[in-house]
Amino acid sequence: MTNKALNTQSTLTITRPDDWHVHLRDGDQLKDTVRDISRYMGRAIIMPNLVPPAICTETALSYRARIMAAGPQGSFEPLMVLYLTDKTSPEEIKKAHATGKIVAAKVYPAGATTNSDSGVTSMKNIYPVLEAMQEVGMLLLIHGEVTDSSIDIFDREKVFLDTIMVDVVKDFPELKIVLEHITTKDAVDFVNNASENVAATITAHHLLYNRNHMLAGGIRPHYYCLPILKRNTHQHALIDAATSGSKKFFLGTDSAPHYKDKKEAACGCAGAYTAHAALELYAEAFEDAGALDKLEGFASHYGPDFYGLARNTDTVTLIKQPWTVPASYPLGGDHVVPIKAESVIEWQVK
Repeated sequence: MTNKALNTQSTLTITRPDDWHVHLRDGDQLKDTVRDISRYMGRAIIMPNLVPPAICTETALSYRARIMAAGPQGSFEPLMVLYLTDKTSPEEIKKAHATGKIVAAKVYPAGATTNSDSGVTSMKNIYPVLEAMQEVGMLLLIHGEVTDSSIDIFDREKVFLDTIMVDVVKDFPELKIVLEHITTKDAVDFVNNASENVAATITAHHLLYNRNHMLAGGIRPHYYCLPILKRNTHQHALIDAATSGSKKFFLGTDSAPHYKDKKEAACGCAGAYTAHAALELYAEAFEDAGALDKLEGFASHYGPDFYGLARNTDTVTLIKQPWTVPASYPLGGDHVVPIKAESVIEWQVK
């Protein structure tokens, strides 16, 4: 079947997808974020940057219990992540791994994104922890940006790759690493040239948008996220990677809700909310690229394959039926403005 023919189809049935990077927040927000993420995702990697962060086994498992108490739909399974700090011990890694419920640990360079102030100040500080992770087979997830204020915000991913990431993959060749929410051609090239133990997630909003959407003709705060949207040449490289059929790239929404007034502010928060229509947004991006036939691998196969987990066995069906996204969704007694608010999405999950 040609790409042109694929783009005229009105339904698409794929293996149930998973989200390999999502923020659910906590407290009153959970009932709303869990509702959205569990609507058709089988599993999700849950980010640990809470206040306070999930830095130990007990806090991660307690967070998991709160997620399950929020009433996820179907058989949704939250996959938990430890938040690494300079003080994390190898013993904590082994303890977390032994639970079977904590599948990865996350590096946030201190100050790189929302609630990352407790993050790692130098990768060398956690080399003993990375040794333990490599030993037990726990995955390392990385927010790949430097935080030096002298480095331009649009260059921070590339500088991280050139100055930090290159050493990590060399020093820990057997450690499975996910470079999360990549945003540049530099990151695509790095992952493609690295060993089979290095992969990356790509968000829907970085496939659909570039920095012009955020900045040209007025500032649009709901497109503001970290890593920040880049120029369209990088966007095109991400699209090529996601639709290439390479098993190194898979779905991770980085859906990150903030209250409306926290986004529409003089100093607004970073984060784009996409969990309300994640698969539908990816379908738009893949259809625009003439690659709907590549969506199932990206959304449903390559993530569990890399994590060493079984693929989901049931399916979901997308139908070509345009609908208008609401202006906002409930979020913990307030509201969140989603990506594509009051705009049309061409696909929906039946």
